[in-house]
Amino acid sequence: MTSAVAEKSRVLIVDDEPQITRVLKTVLTSQGYQVRTAAEGESALANFNEWKPELVITDLYMPHMDGIELCRRIRAQSNVPIIVLSVKGEEATKVEALDSGADDYVTKPFGTDELLARVRATLRRSGAEADSASFDVGDFRVDIDARRVHVSGNEVRLTPKEFELFVYMARHPNRVLGHRTLLEAVWGEASQEQPEYLRVFMGQLRKKLEPDPSTPRYLVTEPWVGYKFNPVPQR
Repeated sequence: MTSAVAEKSRVLIVDDEPQITRVLKTVLTSQGYQVRTAAEGESALANFNEWKPELVITDLYMPHMDGIELCRRIRAQSNVPIIVLSVKGEEATKVEALDSGADDYVTKPFGTDELLARVRATLRRSGAEADSASFDVGDFRVDIDARRVHVSGNEVRLTPKEFELFVYMARHPNRVLGHRTLLEAVWGEASQEQPEYLRVFMGQLRKKLEPDPSTPRYLVTEPWVGYKFNPVPQR
């Protein structure tokens, strides 16, 4: 029996290897997802604009337009979640993908169970939160239903994962949150050994929320431990 999430979810798969797209399409459609495929970035963008998928899964290495550029182009117009497929050991490329707007990555070769778990988690977290109430904390207003954040009255556009990370920290203000705690809360247990997630996304949040990202006042690093959210920082 397919889940409610799967029944209404459209997934765009982008990969220039036909065998991979066939396997992914078979696996996802068997779980109730609606799936389209594209072999390169330009056709992927055309599908994206026409079909409006709720999740994009893309390889990094493709002809003409690679996955990094595709992430940038999609993120320039949409906050739809993106999962990238990468080869083990390409840490710098993974970080570049996250910097370009990807929300998660799956390392090749991967098992179908792992991929499906990442898809379910990403779609679940990009949808409405179980707690739909909006709340104010210090200089910030968080609108859960609209998935928007305002700082000092100004709206800031966040990607799904940026929003989720910030909401978790905003619900735990003035507390030191460990790396493992944040990784598990936002990306799940399997991500606890992937600290690059936090480095990238915390840097992105600081660029968008801090008056001076080089000297953060709201999102403060606790060396060797984690991060702390100060909703009303000391001037």
